[in-house]
Amino acid sequence: MTDDATRALRGIFIDHFGRIRELVQDLTDGLSDAVGAYRPDADANSIDWLVWHLSRVQDDHLAGLAGTEQAWTAKGWSQRFGLPFPPEAHGYGHSSQDVARVRVPAELLDGYHADVHAASLAYAETLTAAELDRIVDTRWDPPVTAAVRLVSLIGDCLQHAGQAAYVRGLARRAGIG
Repeated sequence: MTDDATRALRGIFIDHFGRIRELVQDLTDGLSDAVGAYRPDADANSIDWLVWHLSRVQDDHLAGLAGTEQAWTAKGWSQRFGLPFPPEAHGYGHSSQDVARVRVPAELLDGYHADVHAASLAYAETLTAAELDRIVDTRWDPPVTAAVRLVSLIGDCLQHAGQAAYVRGLARRAGIG
């Protein structure tokens, strides 16, 4: 891969992480506690849980790729959120009751994601052809490369942000303030 191609790919990943950041900022801007905790039914995910989960997954996966500590623990977000889960929890396998336990102010959601975003950009700035081709998970066939992990992560985060935006619209229609 040429240097120009590598720079272009780096730019694409930086752009996508920026889009996720913008969506999280839009979702948390003016988000009341009632709307953040709103669940259209007893088994639905809330905005609070969706934004926390997408941030945790982004933090977990990027730290794993970069070989760094997660912002969740390194910057004290785990203590600030005060959730009743172990620090390594990121929402996979959560029950409906676990989802209900994630009730946090919008400022915490936004602040945590801002730190995750900064770490994501720092890693993206280091991307090379060799790094993108690096095998990061051999449990799959074919094995997962850093590039595939990044594409999967971005898709997951965008889906959850879209789900949260949908829930925000449902809350508005339900008259939740």
